[in-house]
Amino acid sequence: MFDTICGTIPVDGAMPSRVARLEALKRVLDGTLYDNLPYQFHEERNGAGEYIPLRDRRPSVRYGLCRVVVEDSVALLFSAGHFPTIEAQDAALARMLADIFAEARLNEVMIDAALRGAVGSVAVLFRVLGGRVFFSVLESQYLTPVWSAEAPDTLSRVTERYKVGGADLAAQGYEDVDPAGLYWFQRVWDTQSETWFLPWPVDEPMARPVVDASRSVAHGLGFVPVVWIKNLPGGEGVDGACTFRTAIDTNIEIDYQLSQAGRGLKYSSDPTLLIKEPATSDSEIVKGAGNALVVSEKGDAKLLEIGGTAAEAVISYVRTLREFALESVHGNRASAEKLSAPQSGRALELMNQGLIWLADNLRISYGDGGILALAGMVVKASQIFPLTVRGEAVGALDGTQRLSLRWPRWYPLSADDRLKEAQAVATLVNAGQMSKETGVKTMAAANFVNDVEAELNAIDQDAP
Repeated sequence: MFDTICGTIPVDGAMPSRVARLEALKRVLDGTLYDNLPYQFHEERNGAGEYIPLRDRRPSVRYGLCRVVVEDSVALLFSAGHFPTIEAQDAALARMLADIFAEARLNEVMIDAALRGAVGSVAVLFRVLGGRVFFSVLESQYLTPVWSAEAPDTLSRVTERYKVGGADLAAQGYEDVDPAGLYWFQRVWDTQSETWFLPWPVDEPMARPVVDASRSVAHGLGFVPVVWIKNLPGGEGVDGACTFRTAIDTNIEIDYQLSQAGRGLKYSSDPTLLIKEPATSDSEIVKGAGNALVVSEKGDAKLLEIGGTAAEAVISYVRTLREFALESVHGNRASAEKLSAPQSGRALELMNQGLIWLADNLRISYGDGGILALAGMVVKASQIFPLTVRGEAVGALDGTQRLSLRWPRWYPLSADDRLKEAQAVATLVNAGQMSKETGVKTMAAANFVNDVEAELNAIDQDAP
């Protein structure tokens, strides 16, 4: 069914094939998949009186199951209580990077990136403006990355190219454009510059892009300031696997089944009247308790309605489909109705194991492949430009330091869990089987300790 609906979405032959695939997946995520179907769900006949197949109707009920799975996994990945902490051998470097990320609101940027990248891939743009660091999300649909031949994991160029209306270009300050025309827009990032090109008409195939010198910038970083993130292992070409692809067809089935059930309930509220000939009157028949129908001896009148058992069967079927869909994408299948008492953090982890597995895989893509890559860019940029954070100069950061991420627990511990863990850590430290620093690191996330070194100093000062 998904392939059938994708056939109604316009495809631009001038764009790469991956653009159409990402556009369809993006529509699923945004809830606009059915917008190109020509008829509303209640339209059963067209103007010629012909029956309209269900595949040509837009469902009246749209259950955003795929969006729910993506938002749940991203919340478990980058919400306020789940964002990782940068670690380095030099604690001052880790604190400086944490301050830079906080000022640049990287947490918010990564949430946006993980939501958009659920279709398969996403890019994060790194910029230094006025000494300050900025990050922004670029949808990968119209981006074409090229990797270095000597280092296949290093970008050598990223090209952004798509069609845009002349009216939009005129609003952005472009001159000599036809507001009713259609133009190509292109810009390219490489290791030394961000090059913009003057828009050129789509209907002039022989036209060649001309560099827009007024908007082009020579950044001189020595690397492409774009981090390309593949969502999950697999996928096609430069794109990773989509988070929710295996659940799309089931989600579509749920939408149509619920729409059919809703249509059935409407029929039951206003059933169709069936009169068996011969009737006794040629006048207009009005249904209602105050209007008695009189037919001949051989005549008959009935109301065609749908029984409640059909609606119950649909609801039961939809519940089963929902379970299958969530299982296929490792979504959250826990039911709040079955929770009779507060659960410990470990119990919640076991109950949502599938969702945790999904978020754990995303940690590799967006953590190691995203946050750490951006941290490396910040360190390299500090050696070229004078960076500032909160109005203070940063200075050149040490690029030889090994950076890593410390992730918090999936779910907060209960009071009893924290007591047992604290007792276990204290026993190991006192027995000499664990250092005090490791013990503080172990308890840091659960007790909102961001600076382990400062916490150790405070412990030493408090010691008698």
